Amino acid sequence: MDVTLHLAQDPEADELLGRSPLAALTGMLLDQQVPMEWAFKGPRTIADRLGLDDLDAHEIAAQDPEAFAALLSQKPAVHRYPGSMAKRIQQLCQYLVEHYDGNAELVWKGVTDGRELLRRLEELPGFGRQKAQIFLALLGKQLGVRPKGWQEAAGAYGEKGCHRSVADITGPDSLAKVRAHKQEMKAAAKAAKAAGK
Repeated sequence: MDVTLHLAQDPEADELLGRSPLAALTGMLLDQQVPMEWAFKGPRTIADRLGLDDLDAHEIAAQDPEAFAALLSQKPAVHRYPGSMAKRIQQLCQYLVEHYDGNAELVWKGVTDGRELLRRLEELPGFGRQKAQIFLALLGKQLGVRPKGWQEAAGAYGEKGCHRSVADITGPDSLAKVRAHKQEMKAAAKAAKAAGK
């Protein structure tokens, strides 16, 4: 894996995301309740604070939970909820150590069926169906991981030419389109909820 991503809109953070499967998974895990760029900058910040060039699942899984939470809480915090996200990142890394010898790429490497890959992603701690589908779309659209049926398994996120998620961000213009789509979806959900009252 060595591609140029533009999810954090920060060259150093994006460089790490493009070469590190664990960084990409961690950024996806962090992508909730904070701006997308903030979430995907998190892996670089964590690596820097650990004094590493890359994230290491064994290293993170073995960290003292309180010390790791404190590391994420340093200003600027890695996430709006650094304590709970530190716990989730450690759970993800522990799972990867137990099931994939700490190698995040083995979650998808050699998988030949999109549904099987979606199942594997959904099994990761912190990855529900939607997050798994978005990450599957990111793998297919930008990272060259395209097992048979990947677009169908990714659902609407796998569609060509859409701007629904981080899978579709290739620069500032597409980021703006994805952000606009998310705002439209929130407004529609709010209107539907109001109409149902």
